[in-house]
Amino acid sequence: MRKPSELGRSLSATLPIRSALWIGLAISAVCGQFVGQVQTASEYQVEAAYLYKFAKFAEWPKQSLPSGTSLVIGVVGGDEEFLDVLRATVAGKTIGTHPVTVRHVSSPDETKACHLVFFRFSDRKRTQNAIAGLHQASVLLVGEEQTFLQQGGMINLVLEHGRIRFKVDPASVDRANLRLSPQLLAMAEADHGSSDIQAEGTRKLMVSAPPVYPEIAQKMALKGAVHVQALVRRDGTVKEVKVIGGHPLLAEAVRQAVMKWKYEPATKETVVSVKVSFSPQFER
Repeated sequence: MRKPSELGRSLSATLPIRSALWIGLAISAVCGQFVGQVQTASEYQVEAAYLYKFAKFAEWPKQSLPSGTSLVIGVVGGDEEFLDVLRATVAGKTIGTHPVTVRHVSSPDETKACHLVFFRFSDRKRTQNAIAGLHQASVLLVGEEQTFLQQGGMINLVLEHGRIRFKVDPASVDRANLRLSPQLLAMAEADHGSSDIQAEGTRKLMVSAPPVYPEIAQKMALKGAVHVQALVRRDGTVKEVKVIGGHPLLAEAVRQAVMKWKYEPATKETVVSVKVSFSPQFER
């Protein structure tokens, strides 16, 4: 099930689990089966591609992933066929200076030695205890079970309405001292729509959540760009957001989202420019 695009690094987020983000990917479902049913080799290939892409979207502390060392993707549960597909997917590939390797893990110590761990649906009974054992460890936790985020997971893969989607819990990512690229979270969409975000300014964006594509805007199939300017306090929080242009419905969604963003601290207040492009997608 899974697959986004190539992106850089940065971003940590501190949102509660209830605001875990729906991320929608504009790809056709490989088959109509739901998670938990018998999977085909093609589905395994898509899942493997997702795991590789998630690793590219993440940034680990240097002490957890020193330069030149292997980036280890661990798999809890599952079968050898999936492991073979995952190994073939990452064979010969690197992320930055890190060659990518795959391990089938079954013990807490083996899990802690990984940088990304994928919990297979077939092994969900062990998931909660395994996650608890990784408390505050810098390990990116990916699952495909309905309550995975509630158990402390970070990215949950689902198949809904014939489209591949995933949820992210930024608070769990932040607690593990990991960072996901802002472009990844910018791909978040509310049900049908998606948005593309460009933030310009001298201050680094540390925490962000994409705007929710309003339901009424979905029904109206509204699309277009919104331009706002944010006044950022010295501590990095947003003081106010001024709408420069864009449809009022979409502009209000952007204003509300940007008010919750946080930038790196600075010696004085600064103004940053944010442009968001909305497009209705994923028709049912």
